[in-house]
Amino acid sequence: MDLGLRDRVAIVAASSQGLGKAVALALAREGAKLVICARTAERILAAAEEIRTATGVEVLARAMDVTHGDEVRGLVEETLKRFGRIDVCVTNAGGPPSKAFAETSVDDWTSAVNLNLMSTVYFARAVLPVMQKQRWGRFITITSVAVKQPIDGLILSNSVRSAVSGLVKSLANEYGRFNVLVNNVCPGYTRTGRLTELSTRLAASRGTTPEQIQGQWTDQIPLARLAEVEEFASVVAFLASERASYLTGTSIAVDGGLVRGVT
Repeated sequence: MDLGLRDRVAIVAASSQGLGKAVALALAREGAKLVICARTAERILAAAEEIRTATGVEVLARAMDVTHGDEVRGLVEETLKRFGRIDVCVTNAGGPPSKAFAETSVDDWTSAVNLNLMSTVYFARAVLPVMQKQRWGRFITITSVAVKQPIDGLILSNSVRSAVSGLVKSLANEYGRFNVLVNNVCPGYTRTGRLTELSTRLAASRGTTPEQIQGQWTDQIPLARLAEVEEFASVVAFLASERASYLTGTSIAVDGGLVRGVT
């Protein structure tokens, strides 16, 4: 299926590794021009070179912090100067630390809001007016399956990422008339560094091993395995495409059936 993404311009945040990098690579394989960012210059430049080598697309890579609104605005301005348009924006950020509620501080909550909610707000404020003027756009957030079914030990993520889901629904309602589609994609248990960190922390608190923790997770999943990052990225690429022209305001779980709810 031709997704109609050739020569579209896509920004993908937190894309030096894990889900963000997989999404960037999936869009590049469809012919999209890329703007990618992450905090560490060495990692994001390496990711850009890997994507260029694999796909031959044009990639602009910048080291920046998505919790700083001025840096987000600067990236969007540079994208417009370089490419003249922005068609797709995929917001993403590393999850807050895994903690129980009693272990969290007020500073933990502030940091989580800045990392996951405000970073999304900054991108939305910068790119949605551009997409509105174009009468075409795809604004996609990456959150977590925790917005549909809370995960033990992730009180910060469960709470703050759910706020992002509410933002997505509201933005979809406001910008749909301009053919700007806004959707949220919710990864389940996927083979990433974040998953390793969470299983290691839970194993230490429960006196078991990370492998046993991951085994307990897969036991809950009807497909009986963890997801690969490429499987998640394929869903995001579809939502970014011409083919997803009647999907907006959704939160799609890519979770192998983990969520037990009917919606």
